[in-house]
Order: sequence, then C-alpha cells, then structure tokens
Amino acid sequence: MQPFTTLQAVAVPLDVANVDTDQILPARFLKKPRSAGYGNFLFHDERRRSEAVPLDAAPYAGAGILVADRNFGCGSSREGAVYALVDGGIRCVIAPSFGDIFASNAAKNGLLTVTLPEEVVAGLRARLKAEPGARITVDLPAQAVTDPDGAAIPFEIDPFKKRCLVEGLDDVALTLEHSEAIAAWEARAAETAPWRVPAGA
Repeated sequence: MQPFTTLQAVAVPLDVANVDTDQILPARFLKKPRSAGYGNFLFHDERRRSEAVPLDAAPYAGAGILVADRNFGCGSSREGAVYALVDGGIRCVIAPSFGDIFASNAAKNGLLTVTLPEEVVAGLRARLKAEPGARITVDLPAQAVTDPDGAAIPFEIDPFKKRCLVEGLDDVALTLEHSEAIAAWEARAAETAPWRVPAGA
C-alpha cells in the first residue's frame, strides 16, 4: 500500500449528501479484475447524467482530493468503491461524516478520510467553487488541512489508522510484522503437535 504523508493537490467540491457506494462504483463493474484498475468506473453513471460530479471539468484535471458533503460512502460494504477512488487518483476525501465500513475500507487501501465540522467543509467547498482548480494540502503526520488561502485546519484521526496510512501498512503487511512469531509458533507446532501441520507443509 502506498504510504500517505503529505499531499498537495487540486481539490474537487462535491455538493451532494449521502453519496452511496453504488454511486461511486456501480455494482455491475464489480466483476472487473482489480488488476485492470477501477479508475475508469469512478462515478461512472453520475458523471454521465449530472454535472454534480465535476471530475471531468478541465480545472479539476488530475485532482487528488475530494471535498464532499455528509455521510459520504454510505450504503453497501463494497470495497470496490475505495478502489475506484484510489485508482482514479483520489488519495483523500474530506467530509463531515462517512459510512463506517467505507471509512474502514479506505484506511486499508491507502485512502485518507478526514472528518471536519459541516460548516468548515461547506466553507471549503464554497472556496473551491469560487476558484476552480485551487489546491489543498493535507499533512497527515501533522493532522492538518491547509485551505487555498493558507489557513491550517486541524483534524483528528485514530492513531492506529494514522500509523497504517503513514507507513503504508495494509492487513497483509500488518500480519507480516509478526512473521518471526508466526514462524516460531509453526516450528513448535511441528514438534509438539505434528498432526496440526498440513501434509506437505
């Protein structure tokens, strides 16, 4: 997983509340292999039927931050919604609140979710709409968002989630941190309870 430390990027305002995971990634694309990338499917239907998702507007080309409204990522537990955002170049979503499972999936896939008060996020979106293409800086170690005017806004994050994102640790990498203990346990099991060890292991 790609570590997340500091990101300075163009930010896209999204003035829609309760964006669910089916809007982020329609279910029919879940059959696609992850290796092919999910970026082309990000907000696939929403981008074609509404201007509410302005990702295709020229000022937002290459955007890395999405500033959304409340309850972003609600709905189903599909991890593919996070894949679509990450593969589409979005590394951070700022919103007043998130779907719980979406936020958990995000942290496990290198996507930072920043929760800020509703009025602060509304102010950021208004600023971004007034100056399309404006950049925001997100400093995870310092836990601060710097708006286009240079004002720093502190945010809170769970320490474990922060460590995983900063060090680029997904579930596999976290497990491998205990590889020596796992190997020692397997050696003991092979000696004291060989019936536990699968044939050929």
